[in-house]
Amino acid sequence: MQARDKGLDENKERKKSLNYSKAFGLISMTKKRVKMSPYAERYHSDEVVYLSYAGRAVPLTNGIDPLEGYRKLREGVALFDVPEKPLSIKGPDAGKFMDKIFTRNASLMKPMKALYALACLPNGGILMDGIIIRLAEDHFWYIQADGEFQVWLDAHSNDYQVNIEDPKSHVLQIQGPKALEVLSRASGVPMDETLRYFNASYFTIGGQKVLISRTGWTGEVGVEVYGHEGLDHLALWDSFFEAGKPFDLSWHAADAMGTRRLEAGILDNGTDIDRGLTPFTAGLEKFVDFQNHSFIGRSALLNSNQKRLLYGIMADSVIPTSNFKVYNNSKIVGKITAGDWSPELKCGIGYVRFEGHNELSEGWLNEKVMIQDNEKCLHEAKVVELPFFDKGKDIPKSVKVL
Repeated sequence: MQARDKGLDENKERKKSLNYSKAFGLISMTKKRVKMSPYAERYHSDEVVYLSYAGRAVPLTNGIDPLEGYRKLREGVALFDVPEKPLSIKGPDAGKFMDKIFTRNASLMKPMKALYALACLPNGGILMDGIIIRLAEDHFWYIQADGEFQVWLDAHSNDYQVNIEDPKSHVLQIQGPKALEVLSRASGVPMDETLRYFNASYFTIGGQKVLISRTGWTGEVGVEVYGHEGLDHLALWDSFFEAGKPFDLSWHAADAMGTRRLEAGILDNGTDIDRGLTPFTAGLEKFVDFQNHSFIGRSALLNSNQKRLLYGIMADSVIPTSNFKVYNNSKIVGKITAGDWSPELKCGIGYVRFEGHNELSEGWLNEKVMIQDNEKCLHEAKVVELPFFDKGKDIPKSVKVL
């Protein structure tokens, strides 16, 4: 427990030093050109610390121990106001255009299906990651991570009959074992086979029609709810909390998701993956469909070094923390991109990004390495496969029959 307590203290100090924006009102955030969520009225207080993400203010902390939110994710149900930004791609050439931009066979998707998809640079580097939802034959949404991506889409759309727009959708995530029960009670629709993993559908919640997908950022059963212009966002929020009363639904800030997303092996664009990694070096090669001959970066990936550089890491005596150096045979070989204490595994976990390939073996997997903490102390750690548990994603795929 000493490693956990020490790591939590270090995390608190690190958060103080980072460039987080504390919002004391809507005006202060507006001056920073960061858009407040239409749901913020339901949770905003002086305890909430915001971080800018995709041009939106995401509630990062709220004065509540993140471990409470973690327990809700594992045992009950929690609601998160997240800053993911949907983009709309619509037109006669939408399918062909999606195949050009993304590493998946988007044109073969059936309506109301979802896919995790990467967009690559011509050299194969990862530009963006997110979720594709096919709404209709000629209409897709891409729910992007942090970064300016619409400009990239516009720049490559000249030869395609497509219209690219920001639908101004704000997203809620309802996550945890009771998430489908909350949705069922809110919509009046039984959640047996209605909404399978990585599927989407329209539901009427409190008299308002909204798009909902069976996806999330936690590795738990969950859904994402997409708002739209003209929606009474506060009424929608209230409808979910009314439906969630029997399950003790509660709102949590993003820090409550962090540990669970690490355990689930979910990578964050800009933190864990960036343009310096390809899908292969990031361990995301299964999300590259080479049968799609159109996507940007395909030729570079076919001819690239496909050895992996990003892995999970576990340690008993230290919590892997962003920018901690990783040593092998007294040489710096990489650094930690993100980490935390895992209540499930009872040890420190994180992601390690290696600077180069292991010359002494086939790769870094299962290698023993050393993590150097802020006090220059070295701690033994092991390189492991992701995710840390639930390798087959059985938890989020499960169906609760009501």
